[in-house]
Amino acid sequence: MTVSTDRIDVVGIGNAMVDVLTHETEEFVAAQGLVKGSMTLIDADRATELYNQMGSAIEVSGGSAANTIAGVASLGGTGAYIGKVRNDQLGDIFAHDMRSIGVQYGVPRSTEGSPTGRCLILVTPDGERTLSTFLGASVGLTPDDIEGSLVRRARILYLEGYLWDPPAAKAAMRKAAEHAIADDQRVSLTLSDSFCVDRHRESFLDLIDSSVDVLFANEEEITSLLEVDSVEAAIAGIVGRTEICVITQGAAGASIVTADRVVQVPADAVDHVVDTTGAGDLYASGFLVGLAKGHDLEMCGRLGSIAAAEIISHIGPRPEVDLAELVASKLR
Repeated sequence: MTVSTDRIDVVGIGNAMVDVLTHETEEFVAAQGLVKGSMTLIDADRATELYNQMGSAIEVSGGSAANTIAGVASLGGTGAYIGKVRNDQLGDIFAHDMRSIGVQYGVPRSTEGSPTGRCLILVTPDGERTLSTFLGASVGLTPDDIEGSLVRRARILYLEGYLWDPPAAKAAMRKAAEHAIADDQRVSLTLSDSFCVDRHRESFLDLIDSSVDVLFANEEEITSLLEVDSVEAAIAGIVGRTEICVITQGAAGASIVTADRVVQVPADAVDHVVDTTGAGDLYASGFLVGLAKGHDLEMCGRLGSIAAAEIISHIGPRPEVDLAELVASKLR
């Protein structure tokens, strides 16, 4: 077999999931004992119970880093994805969906154990999403699944904080980071969720200090990470710990923090927020494509804002239009 040596803009590693999205009331979310806007890990029995109580739903391939890589492809970038699924129907769907959009995906599927993971997403009328995640086969990712030659082809390696729970998956991401660093490439990390930060604060900080060049976080995640009360304090605290820190702030846009300046990038206008699922994932898509192509930070942030705005204008975490064409129309 001939192995391609062409450069890849972004290689992402994360939980390979299928998302199940439904619109529900805030009362329904509360009745399920869930914290609105959060992510909760659940087992197979709870996944079945909640699914049976949800209204009509849309099923789409998802997973945070997988959404980001899908966005990279839609923006005209090149992407590859590393994540574990089972050899079942949902696993077939996931693999087909990734390859059909031009993403390289060749991780061997599990032949035993848990089924392909799924994320049950409750979208309230304000567009906020509450996630209940059954990780399933995705937690079976191990260092053996990391193809060093693939990672070394990447301009940027992108790591998903949601996958930091399983020890073997954590070891896999550390191995990938070592390959990237050895080849003098950038390593990026998304903190994913404030609950992830609460569980892994010290190991996240250790990874950031030792290996991360580009950090993505929202307001809640960055203030939790640094145990401070404001974004301003978080900005002061993150300077010097990573080359670039991107702090997304919803309708207020984003703050891009470097050692010597803070770049403020406004959010792209949206007529109506339908579903915020994937907003952070797609912001990362735009920013990373911009960075891989050598654009300045202002343009990287602009690309992120355009991609995020498209995602929150409809239900689901994957683009419904060609983002490269959308960007071209916006930047004329």
